[in-house]
Amino acid sequence: MLSITIPLNPIPKKNNTKIITNRATGRPMVIQSDRYRQYEKDCALFLHKHSRRDPIEEPVNLRCLFYRQDRRGIDLVNLLEAIQDILVKYSVLKDDNSKIVASTDGSRVLYDKQHPRTEIYIERSEEM
Repeated sequence: MLSITIPLNPIPKKNNTKIITNRATGRPMVIQSDRYRQYEKDCALFLHKHSRRDPIEEPVNLRCLFYRQDRRGIDLVNLLEAIQDILVKYSVLKDDNSKIVASTDGSRVLYDKQHPRTEIYIERSEEM
């Protein structure tokens, strides 16, 4: 089992986008907001020691406890999407497809105003 804590207020990827104009084509395009890109960079500080030359590519259960600093409603799926993309970007996971992230059992959104964080638990999946 691998356990990782990211002591940052978790934010979703999907709700943090902005529209810009492509200079080459003049057409609008959607990109990640500065806020999300900074969050993604900040996560690297806590993932560098878990990055792998050979990222995990066997079926795992990815359990994430998202401790938010506010009680506003937020979609668990959007938070999971963001953290999975970050784990792939920093070579903890090979990919976030269903052959590797077989389940997200036990994941939930919680409240901790003083210590927002994401606790990540990666364990071998029972379904092999």
